[in-house]
Amino acid sequence: MRRTWSHRPRGGQSDLPSADDAAGWFSGRLPDGWFTGEPTVTVDREEILIVGTLPDLDGDYADDAARAAAESGRISRWREATRDERIEIARQAEHRYARKVAWGARQGSTEELFTTLSVPVMTRLRQPERLVLDTLVDAGVARSRSEALAWAVRLVGVHAEEWLGELREAMTKVDDLRAKGPEL
Repeated sequence: MRRTWSHRPRGGQSDLPSADDAAGWFSGRLPDGWFTGEPTVTVDREEILIVGTLPDLDGDYADDAARAAAESGRISRWREATRDERIEIARQAEHRYARKVAWGARQGSTEELFTTLSVPVMTRLRQPERLVLDTLVDAGVARSRSEALAWAVRLVGVHAEEWLGELREAMTKVDDLRAKGPEL
């Protein structure tokens, strides 16, 4: 099971249980045959997201739009067929990890996430940063400052993924060293 970086809680969130074993737990808990390979398990302070790949479609399609529609339909069918079992697995995981569980599926070039959280994040911005957000809103890139900020964060994530990965790795090493340190 592929696991993406997990943020370890700091500052007021220390009572949150560790989810370092979440990928392994889901690997053992998910039914065989749901996905063609190991799903991606992504963990943060509020949510655990499980996204797996469904078996490929058979048949020929007139164009990319028809294939995308078929992929979306297959994902919808999988979502409905697995709903009760996913709810039970999520309930168990939420009890174990004290985080909400969200699901997603991908097939071909189509990926859909369902029941994901949208968490408000408060930030203080000075006028130059607010002007950037307002420009994105005025240009129609975003409908609100909140949406513009989310867009900017996604853009940074895309362009800085390698650097962010190195930073996450370094933070994990710091957490490991901190855990090995002396008891106070």
